[in-house]
Amino acid sequence: MEIIWLLADLDEDGIYYALDLGATTCRVLRIQLGGRGSKIINHKVEQHQIPQELTSSTSEEFFDFISLTLKEFVEREENGINQVPDERKELGFTFSFPVRQLSISSGVLIKWTKGFAIEDVVNDTVGTLALGHYYDKDTVAAVIIGTGTNACYVERSDALIKSQGLLTNSGGMVVNMEWGNFLSAHLPKTSYDIALDDESPNRNEQGFEKMISGMYLGEIARRVLHRIAEESDIFGESAYHLSVPFILRTPLMAAMHEDDSPHLREVGRILEEQFQMPGISLKARMLVVRVCDIVSRRAARLTAAGIIGMLKKIGRDGISDVASGRTKGKPKRSVVAIERGLYTNYSMFREYTNEAITDILGEELAQNVVLRVAEDGSGIGAALLAATYSSKR
Repeated sequence: MEIIWLLADLDEDGIYYALDLGATTCRVLRIQLGGRGSKIINHKVEQHQIPQELTSSTSEEFFDFISLTLKEFVEREENGINQVPDERKELGFTFSFPVRQLSISSGVLIKWTKGFAIEDVVNDTVGTLALGHYYDKDTVAAVIIGTGTNACYVERSDALIKSQGLLTNSGGMVVNMEWGNFLSAHLPKTSYDIALDDESPNRNEQGFEKMISGMYLGEIARRVLHRIAEESDIFGESAYHLSVPFILRTPLMAAMHEDDSPHLREVGRILEEQFQMPGISLKARMLVVRVCDIVSRRAARLTAAGIIGMLKKIGRDGISDVASGRTKGKPKRSVVAIERGLYTNYSMFREYTNEAITDILGEELAQNVVLRVAEDGSGIGAALLAATYSSKR
């Protein structure tokens, strides 16, 4: 858990840039603010795939790629625009890896995760919270749920031992949970989870992430299907490719799970084209869909439990007796900003997450919890934080 500075109310105007470094992509952004009342006038986003070889390169090679990507983006955006020579530009940097925040403009990498092993920075979840708070002051937490996962929430400064001596105008600070590394005996781990962790390069780390994030859900489903293939003949003699680790990516899992075509034709097509498994029976296709459903539903419900846990910690779950979470005896409206593809693009995962929120809190209290998609939240939020910081100097 790390403490980070909270986004203040924003009255700035002008052009601000941001870098959003994720597990597989680097996004560069440019936003234009119009000052109080006009909010964000416009924004531009470009997404660039991170070459696989750079994930295990040197830090110099990796950040040379990031710098060049930013340089070329700025030059394209400012082509033909009169610029003051050597004019300073404000940049927010959102980083989807564990960072120990030293100030709003500095931090130290704790460790590489998500398959990165580079030799020899604002966290992305905080950027998402910043954008959510910018548009809706009831935003008290944020969750990234994509290739990897993380969460953060707003806590009172006086409730944080680590914040001693660090004052904020709002009286609140953001707690970066790094919840992907949460590990507990109470997590419903199966033999498939244990085997996946044992065979991973970061054994006994990122335990929660390995159960709920997009990098691993397809692999969990593959392991279940591979065991079924070994212990039965439902897939016939063509199930060899199910033995290949990570051959089932989560987007393919989602496509099969959400197949509503007659006789599950899409499931059959994916099995044939991706796994060289032609002529799979309807019964076997239905079994594949069922496995995908179980894996995604478990992940969604664990995600929802984590969200409610954050809200409970700050008295915003509608149940706790923490004074800051109630107004005249009624629970406050609490908004949780959510970004990345697992929630935004996987409709069944989203449905199961919302369903679990209601199951945990009950229908009446769940109405006060709003899960709101923050499109490009981490990147735009980083630019907003850059604007805030520039106004404080």
